[in-house]
Amino acid sequence: MGGRGWRLAYTNKTMRALTLLALAAVSVCAQTIDTAALDAAVEKARVTFRAPGIAVGLVRGNEVIYLKGFGVKRLGGNEAVTPDTRFAIASTTKAFASTAAAMLVDEGKMQWEDHPGRHLAGFRLADAQANALVTMRDILSHRTGLSRNDVLWTGAGWTRAEILRHIVEVPLTKPFRSNWQYQNIMFMAAGEAVGQASGGTWEMFLGTRILNPLGMSNTGFNAVDAQRAADVASPHLADHGAVKEGKWHDVSNIGSAGSMNSSVRDMTKWLRLQMGGGVYDGQRLVSEKSLRETHSPQMVVRDEAPWGELNPESNLRSYGMGWFVQDYRGRQLISHGGAIDGFRAQAGFLPKEQIGFIILTNVNVTSVVESLRYALLDIVLNVPEPRRDWATLYKTVLDRQEREADAKKKDMLAKRVAGTRPSLALAEYAGAYENAGYGVARVAALADGLQLEWGTWKLTLGHWHFDVFQTKDDDSNQANTPAQFLLNAEGKVEGVRFLEQTFRRRAAREGK
Repeated sequence: MGGRGWRLAYTNKTMRALTLLALAAVSVCAQTIDTAALDAAVEKARVTFRAPGIAVGLVRGNEVIYLKGFGVKRLGGNEAVTPDTRFAIASTTKAFASTAAAMLVDEGKMQWEDHPGRHLAGFRLADAQANALVTMRDILSHRTGLSRNDVLWTGAGWTRAEILRHIVEVPLTKPFRSNWQYQNIMFMAAGEAVGQASGGTWEMFLGTRILNPLGMSNTGFNAVDAQRAADVASPHLADHGAVKEGKWHDVSNIGSAGSMNSSVRDMTKWLRLQMGGGVYDGQRLVSEKSLRETHSPQMVVRDEAPWGELNPESNLRSYGMGWFVQDYRGRQLISHGGAIDGFRAQAGFLPKEQIGFIILTNVNVTSVVESLRYALLDIVLNVPEPRRDWATLYKTVLDRQEREADAKKKDMLAKRVAGTRPSLALAEYAGAYENAGYGVARVAALADGLQLEWGTWKLTLGHWHFDVFQTKDDDSNQANTPAQFLLNAEGKVEGVRFLEQTFRRRAAREGK
């Protein structure tokens, strides 16, 4: 066949393939939604994981096709969850940070390859080589080499500025850009950079440039905002199936990494902006090019157990900027979860099929939202019956994980060496211990143990074995937090290993 004929045949084949894809997309968009099946899927997830309440929103193109609340806002109460009930949206906040950065990229006020220190005074990484190369793209895609260090915002009681002053001293745990490691503080730094580059704060920028244009009036930035709302859910904590009410905590010090709260009605507007390539109701808020960059793979995420088991319809996963990017039944799925203090969230969309979802629940079980997103997608995509029982699959894995955690605790008990005593009198362990990144920990001697104060924590430590002490209260948020005291060659205490960090003892004159 001559060159012209080959090109013609190739063109015809390509056109037929594109036509079939277009017809498939039209079929998905045109089908009537099975609301009864959706209702049943949500209720099954709620009952299976004992979630007090769930709210769900589904979008197809520019149309909200499903918006509903299930269950109650508070365990034992009778106030029903509605589409306007506020929940913490936790790490789904991250995509707001990357979209805000994309807007500044459009304006030339920021570039993806800028060093964060260009926009955020004092920013640096502890590793000199990594610090010389780090960019906004790196901190927005979890590839700096810095591990989580979440206690710096959950337990230290520090402001954003204080956290950022301390994190510069924390060593990297992986070579720069070699591994994907989830890192909230870097995302908080990205939001602070957005605020400074725009001449205000991250909250001001987001309110003016995103929330107000989208009409997201039921969305806030902290727990105080949320609890003042007329329609708000209470958080709940589940452990081995037992569910109890928790408390809202102020996590505003983590800012753009996970402090926001919202409702499913408001979040469907956010999905429409993302699916619309930066356009909402005819108004362009961010360029398609810059927004697409946040949706594009930046770093491979390793398939570590049990991800493959829980995602049997997916093969590959990567991270964009504020979004996970994976395949699902041969389609691209862009999504992100959120987890904080008794709430779980899941937001995402299929860009080619123009289908989006937002799921919010008031219980700390990630399986609720992750299993439900697949169940809902299968219904909207009209996957043939019998469909996979996602709730049962996730419940099976969750039960196994709880058994493994119980076995780990038993193993820890079994490895405890009986009959040992501390090397020194308890008073010899008292004093102040310091770590450049984690600050000061203070230890005091009690009649039958030690008391350790660090940040907002005040822990009562009982002797475990040798020179290791352990938190006594198994019901505390800091349960099973060991403190291993380090002795020098002279038998004197020179440090303590705590929070996987080494704190060095201050000289006696500095110990107060």
